[in-house]
Amino acid sequence: MADSPLLIDDRDGIRVITVHRPEKLNALNSATLDALFEAFEAAAQAPEVRVVVVTGAGPKAFVAGADIAEMADLRPVEGRDFALRGQRTMRRIETMPKPVIAMVNGFALGGGLELAMACHLRLAADTAKLGQPEINLGLIPGFGGSQRLLRLAGRAATLELCLTGTPIDAARAQALGLVNRVVPADALEAETMALATQLAQAAPLALRGILDCVLVGGEAALDEGLAYEAAQFGLAFSTQDMREGTRAFLERRKPSFGNH
Repeated sequence: MADSPLLIDDRDGIRVITVHRPEKLNALNSATLDALFEAFEAAAQAPEVRVVVVTGAGPKAFVAGADIAEMADLRPVEGRDFALRGQRTMRRIETMPKPVIAMVNGFALGGGLELAMACHLRLAADTAKLGQPEINLGLIPGFGGSQRLLRLAGRAATLELCLTGTPIDAARAQALGLVNRVVPADALEAETMALATQLAQAAPLALRGILDCVLVGGEAALDEGLAYEAAQFGLAFSTQDMREGTRAFLERRKPSFGNH
């Protein structure tokens, strides 16, 4: 649709979802959060989509935050509902059965960092800035920032970023474990798509099993996580992809994985 806040482009098993509000530095309002939820729901159900890449339009911002113009006049119950709407979208991304890569091409602040952290992998331009500046608005992170930042970067870094609101550069974000790779800005798209292509050629059901194990294990006791991993490992033996992968290894050829 012409008035959609998203652009969607399919490339050989890779779906690229671009937040397209460049005049607002791609800020997340309610309509954009709902559109993202629906776009990821559709990608989860589409058998032709094996990997999703999410990014922001324009050279300045991935997503510069939630839309302050929409938030400014919210009452308490409306503020809670706005947070729940954002959390619903981020949780849909985090629980995707297919890998999701954030291509952080610029500012990832507030809701933008929360969006990136909900993705499975994050590649950032060396010019990117990341942070949780809600304290400067008299607010706290509302789309899961305090929780995912804690799990990714630890208590000290979470308190520093959230209490001071000061953004950090991509190099420090990588050192803290917030991003997987830092790439020169002019090479970001090529490197992101190369990674997405690698994942799109991998065994889809094995990818899903890994995503599920990490998601469950991150919230479970070690014994529970190990039991879940063993069950998923056994389930993989029921797939044609496992047969193809092991045959290809023994035959010294590249495997050709399907989705079964």
